[in-house]
Amino acid sequence: MDHLADVAVVDPRDGSITPHQDIHFSAGRIASIGSTASPGGGRTRFVVPGFVDMHAHPLNLADPTPALRLMLSFGITGYRQMSGTPALLRNRPAADSRSPGLLATPGSVLTPINAGTPAQAAAEVRRQAAAGADFIKVAVATPVVYAAIQAEADRAGLPVVGHLPTGIDVREARYRSIEHLGPGLGLLAGCSDHEDHLRTATAGAPLKAPPFPIPFAGRIAEILIRRIVLNPTQLTTPAMLDSTREAIDTFTEDKARALARHFAATETWNCPTLIRVKAQQLCADPVFPSDPDLRYATAKERKAWTAAAKAFRRKFDESQRAVFAEQFALQLRMVKILDEEGAPLLAGTDAVGAAWVVPGASLHDEFDLLSEAGLTPLRILQTATVDPARFLHREDVSGTVDPGKEADLVLLSADPTAAATNLHQLIGVIRAGRHYSTDDLNPLRNSNTAAA
Repeated sequence: MDHLADVAVVDPRDGSITPHQDIHFSAGRIASIGSTASPGGGRTRFVVPGFVDMHAHPLNLADPTPALRLMLSFGITGYRQMSGTPALLRNRPAADSRSPGLLATPGSVLTPINAGTPAQAAAEVRRQAAAGADFIKVAVATPVVYAAIQAEADRAGLPVVGHLPTGIDVREARYRSIEHLGPGLGLLAGCSDHEDHLRTATAGAPLKAPPFPIPFAGRIAEILIRRIVLNPTQLTTPAMLDSTREAIDTFTEDKARALARHFAATETWNCPTLIRVKAQQLCADPVFPSDPDLRYATAKERKAWTAAAKAFRRKFDESQRAVFAEQFALQLRMVKILDEEGAPLLAGTDAVGAAWVVPGASLHDEFDLLSEAGLTPLRILQTATVDPARFLHREDVSGTVDPGKEADLVLLSADPTAAATNLHQLIGVIRAGRHYSTDDLNPLRNSNTAAA
């Protein structure tokens, strides 16, 4: 099929809807859009830009194809890969109309293994810049090492994104995007009346760099991170929980709004990955093992996630788990404050590798959590369409349904501006001009479990 007939085109910039349109595709682009000559009387079909998962890790897998197919089946036509390798920078995957498009990737994630001192960090940034990285991703760094990373990235013209260093004033981090609301205390520390104390308490001991270069350091870091990433909350100590309790009890609305306004003024984006944060902090919640979308996960993944939930319940008693629940509720509130104050947001999930986060399906979980936080249906749609295009400087080729733009679209059976749940009503996906009906999407969803 090289066209869609008699559809309602949704403009995610303002939520306006133009009914009875025909959309024609050519060479993977939208060739033209015009009024339908003979409008039918059937049920209205709504067309929106393809969804973008702005925090994903499918290329971490030895064979990412099943996960990518699964993502496409849920309407994801593009993604930002959040952990790279030298090999990935040398050989990016070719465009494939049966998979979402890779829109950006870093090199190896920066940790004390490959960036433990300012000099090591600067050298690693230079290597990644020379290899063609789209951005620098920081996982763990001291404030001093972060400063060296940011300075070298500025010289290379690369944005820095990732995890906020503990012990730093969040307003001093010039990240292009902050992931997971921190993670940890992250933004909440900057909203506390005890901010200075919390910053000191969570800084911890200085991270020591290896005394000599380690061969394949990036690869070693990736292996360690994969082990931790299943549920990093499992590493929480009693002292860290005490700090979390303190941050919750001293949260100040005025400081939160001032921080959000700072992000709006500096165009510091946040990719909250609420489904990831919830799966970490509420890992033993029975809602996760009862999720029907688990049928799309592999048997190996389900086994690992169940074990992670058991370990979480063993380590943390009921009162400790209650602190995590309060933390998550406050983080939902923080997302609403960010939105109300104009701080830019991106939809992302942290699939693949995180417990209870099913590729593709998790973006729809994210939609629901953004709705629970209080975002309007239109704002939620924007965080997965026009806003990623703006963040990635791709407004000229994506983010809206316009002639000349990439033919990456989602077809819905209900108005997505009327209710966030309507974003789940997929009846078709167009990727690079190739149309996938519901019958076409089901086999893509089953391919992940078939590969288990």
